[in-house]
Amino acid sequence: MAPHGLILTITIALGAAFLGGFVAARLRLPPLVGYLAAGIAVGPFTPGLAADPTIANELAEVGVILLMFGVGVHFSLADLWAVRWIAVPGAMGQIVIATAVTALVVPLWGWTYAQGIVFGLAIAVSSTVVLIRTLTDVGLLESAHGKIAVGWVVVEDLAIVIVLVLLPPLAPVLGGSGGADASDLPFRLLVTFAKVGLFGVLMLAVGTRVIPWLLAQVARTGHRELFTLAVLVVALGVAVVAAFAFEVSLALGAFLAGVAISESDLSHQAAAEALPLRDAFAVLFFVSVGMLFDPTFVVREPLLVAAVVALIVVRKWLVSSGIVLALGYPIRTALIVGAGLAQIGEFSFVLSELDRQLGILPAQAHDLIIASAIITIALNSLLFRSIEPLAERLRDIPVVRGFDDRRAGTLAHLERDRAEKLQRHAVVAGHGRVGSLVTRALQRRNMEVLVVEQDRGLVEALRDAGTAAIYGDAGHALVLERTHLDRAILLVVALRDPQTSRRVVEYARRTNERLGIVARAHTRDAADYLRKAGANEVVLGEEELAIEMTGYALHRLGVSPREIALIARGLRAR
Repeated sequence: MAPHGLILTITIALGAAFLGGFVAARLRLPPLVGYLAAGIAVGPFTPGLAADPTIANELAEVGVILLMFGVGVHFSLADLWAVRWIAVPGAMGQIVIATAVTALVVPLWGWTYAQGIVFGLAIAVSSTVVLIRTLTDVGLLESAHGKIAVGWVVVEDLAIVIVLVLLPPLAPVLGGSGGADASDLPFRLLVTFAKVGLFGVLMLAVGTRVIPWLLAQVARTGHRELFTLAVLVVALGVAVVAAFAFEVSLALGAFLAGVAISESDLSHQAAAEALPLRDAFAVLFFVSVGMLFDPTFVVREPLLVAAVVALIVVRKWLVSSGIVLALGYPIRTALIVGAGLAQIGEFSFVLSELDRQLGILPAQAHDLIIASAIITIALNSLLFRSIEPLAERLRDIPVVRGFDDRRAGTLAHLERDRAEKLQRHAVVAGHGRVGSLVTRALQRRNMEVLVVEQDRGLVEALRDAGTAAIYGDAGHALVLERTHLDRAILLVVALRDPQTSRRVVEYARRTNERLGIVARAHTRDAADYLRKAGANEVVLGEEELAIEMTGYALHRLGVSPREIALIARGLRAR
């Protein structure tokens, strides 16, 4: 090993990752593409400056641990529970279909069915990092579509964590080179489950109490660097104990360590302190993956790469969208979820790295996974740009529109008598935290309210409570027609999706010039657009927060309520 090999490897890897990520960001691609490209550039298969792949792989293990720890810390059982009826069956169904389709296709390449199962699992799971970044960029992370997609990918992550546990004992049966006898498979599976179960029980019974208590004691010292060190020790320490004492994967150990912290009061602080370390080592992980890729493989096997990319993008988009439609959600939601999941990423690499030790897949499978990840991640932003025009075209097809109506059933329409009585009513688009508060406030003033919501369960609950409600995508003109905006006096757009909010405001203003429209927005640009589209008032969350805080501060300074109200009005006018 060359002198200062560790320092040299870190410097080369991080330097190349910075350049690659910066170029990718300027090209409006996810930085992950740049990190993988950087790994290819400094790998042994390309000429020029090269990093040490052995050291890079060791550092990448730390990246895997911190990635999984971050997933565990951000894991919210409440958020997952809210979308469980679509996320759980959707994710599991997509994984099963992906694995089955891949297993049936790969014999055409000369692979075995067992190899097809493992490869199918590797390309079945989407990148959480890419999905969240893409949804954030298009303003859909907090929307109903975004929550479904995030819940879906979390279930996929959990499923792959289980696969990481089961794959080593199953390797001999699947054709791996582990050297173990397949005849004792039931015994080895039993031992594996026993170790995982014991480790899980210890983490739930002891870890969820000891780890938060330890972090609380460290936090009381007031030393930030000591708290950061404690978080790092917990993540690495639990992962190492899991691997060496219980023979559980490092990834699972780190994930459960994060889960143990997730329900504590210090979870947000722990996540914030671990974030820089996680990001740095995760970058090294992606660089190390790129270093294992031979770029000439794409030139040698272009048809094979194209086939795998099509298998990922087309199959995942069609299957995921189909499952969402089958579970009763609108077309646009199905297209958004399907497009968001039509790529592969970090867990595919983790599974690929595990297989390198087990020897189940042929050597070309690893190059296929890396090449497909780079291409599908790069294509993902293009897929999202096609959602809106594709959704509009599909809605204009009579057969599709009729299918939507039949699927929605009676929830898509109000009873004729009630619809005819709607006069000078309020329409509330979106019944989340904001919409529900507005609805209750209006109903206390004895105002008739009609809610538009695309969660069937909420619509049914509202109708049972006596509130007029219809099911559907508020951005669809046919759904808005059923709200009788021409006879309404108020429209409240409480949607998180900025694109749908724009369509609602534009349609409403064309329908009724005298209609009062108030809408929510999350960015200055979105607020300006909604005002130009015809909204009378746009509430920007951060501005209202600042105004309320200013009012409280002035009140504490003895300023009169009348003067505070005038100041608040002036701030809003600006």
